[in-house]
Amino acid sequence: MTSQFSKKSEAWSARFSEPVSDLVKRYTASVFFDKRMAAFDIQGSLAHAEMLATQNIITAQDHADIQRGMAQIHAEIEAGKFEWLLDLEDVHLNIEKRLTELVGDAGKRLHTGRSRNDQVATDIRLYVRASIDTIVGLLGDFRSALLDLAEQHSDTIMPGFTHMQVAQPITFGHHILAYVEMFSRDTERMLDCRKRVNRLPLGAAALAGTTFPIDRERVARTLGFDDVCHNSLDAVSDRDFAIEFCAAGALIMTHISRMSEELVIWMSPRVGFIDIADRFCTGSSIMPQKKNPDVPELARGKTGRVNGHLIALLTLMKGQPLAYNKDNQEDKEPLFDTVDTLVDTLRIFADMAGGITVKPEAMRAAALQGYATATDLADYLVKKGLPFRDAHEAVALAVRTCVDKACDLSDMSLADLQQFSPLVGADVFEVLTLEGSVAARDHIGGTAPRQVKLAIARARQQLTN
Repeated sequence: MTSQFSKKSEAWSARFSEPVSDLVKRYTASVFFDKRMAAFDIQGSLAHAEMLATQNIITAQDHADIQRGMAQIHAEIEAGKFEWLLDLEDVHLNIEKRLTELVGDAGKRLHTGRSRNDQVATDIRLYVRASIDTIVGLLGDFRSALLDLAEQHSDTIMPGFTHMQVAQPITFGHHILAYVEMFSRDTERMLDCRKRVNRLPLGAAALAGTTFPIDRERVARTLGFDDVCHNSLDAVSDRDFAIEFCAAGALIMTHISRMSEELVIWMSPRVGFIDIADRFCTGSSIMPQKKNPDVPELARGKTGRVNGHLIALLTLMKGQPLAYNKDNQEDKEPLFDTVDTLVDTLRIFADMAGGITVKPEAMRAAALQGYATATDLADYLVKKGLPFRDAHEAVALAVRTCVDKACDLSDMSLADLQQFSPLVGADVFEVLTLEGSVAARDHIGGTAPRQVKLAIARARQQLTN
């Protein structure tokens, strides 16, 4: 009978009559991407070992040896001196093999009462939980940077658009606050996802639990989990928590992509609303005048990458019978890349937000180009007693006349405006100014500078809670 780790370095070699081929080893191994979970694997193992000792399943000496060995392994990994072996397939067996080398039989006893199935499920949950905490922090940094930008331009007038046509005047601060709202909801989704991530699978063993007198609640408390998974089959086999995380991540990137699209448009010389700091842009290999907004463009592209990871995980799970299947090894690379993309993107966007230079004159000029105050004129007539549909028609005729004369509504004389409705008085010009238009929308959620400032204060308060 061969030992647990034979000369072939295979944990199950006694069951087989021939070694695994090198091609199969490469095809089935995950160690070169799942080794990033090493710290979480050690954390989970130490909590498991502490519980085993408390329950008298292993001795106090075994527990002490495991702690000592794991400390050395952690130090070796941190120093880049740990030897990762393809033959040992994954992060779990590599660490266990090294532990056994360091502390002997105590290392072999660590796996008592658990399986790689519940072990990896625990590691992934620890990893996702830590990633959520990082991402929530970065979302906070990004929102704070956007609030700074909005505050600087709480009364800077720009055109608001629908169908990419000038619709009504708004303030740039109000526009930026729309993204603050989106990223605030993204934060809520991540925190809500964390509740379902934060449940302990360890103790489910391979699929049916274990015959040893384990204390799962103790391990949960040690690792900071809110609860344990209550069905052993479900605990080891489902990855819905990872799918939910990737769905929340895809929404973050979708919001990033929408903002990126606007940054690219706004920076175009034909629009010229903003400039982005040089450190976030590149030039052209042939056209010396070019300044390309590479960061928002690339983020827009990376959104498709993250969306693809979500679809990959959904597809991965859709045909799996209970309980664990090798398919689930494919959950890690999409998950890891989603985390990396989110972390890098949020970090750079928080920095880039502080490097945006706004061009108020260009924004104001654009707001004057599309009869943006037409709705204000209609509202004015309604307040004078005209039914809204009649007011809408009267203003539409006025706009058509302005188009023919190549002038703005505010350029028309009082007599000209009175041709469309006798209700028009000398006070009409107060509502036809851009400043009057935005100031009139003075309610929660409105674009009035006063409301923008109040919204910024509320958002900053939320960030501190």
